[in-house]
Amino acid sequence: MKRLAAVVLLFAALGSALYVWKTEPPWFERLRYPLDYQSIVRAHAHTYGIDPALLAAVIYQESKFDPTARSKSGAVGLMQLTPATAEGIAIRTGGRAFRASDLTTPEINVRYGCWYLRDLFQKYKQERLVLAAYNAGQGNVDRWLRAHEGIQFPETRAYVSRVEHLQGIYRDAWHAKLYPATAN
Repeated sequence: MKRLAAVVLLFAALGSALYVWKTEPPWFERLRYPLDYQSIVRAHAHTYGIDPALLAAVIYQESKFDPTARSKSGAVGLMQLTPATAEGIAIRTGGRAFRASDLTTPEINVRYGCWYLRDLFQKYKQERLVLAAYNAGQGNVDRWLRAHEGIQFPETRAYVSRVEHLQGIYRDAWHAKLYPATAN
């Protein structure tokens, strides 16, 4: 009888662990996928018409919410913008005193990144193409579209899929913080 009870408890514990591992409830996802700079993410997502969960997913994928992150290609900050891209955005949005060091300021980096995402949405209309252009560049996406091809870079296909997956996680796990007006 004791052996049966031990086996039942063991299976119950394994079942619970498997459930948590497979379903990753929101509390676990909030630990695994943080949402730093909530007010900045919400404000700029609203201003530029970007889904806040998509914005959080891009930031997580690009920098894991580290404002000092730097890539080998010279991209900087939360949204991993290159200084050249950011300077172009600053000029197009009326900025006059752009400094590359501004890209480590979360508010500036996210504002420029949201502006850029909105610009890509206006051009490509489809989220997958926007994400591909954000990752691989507009020239590559334009070439693929002209050739009637899908995303040609495996790393860009993986990036798009990962961001879309993260978007769902952020929408579920952080719904009350990202969409406060609609939270129950």
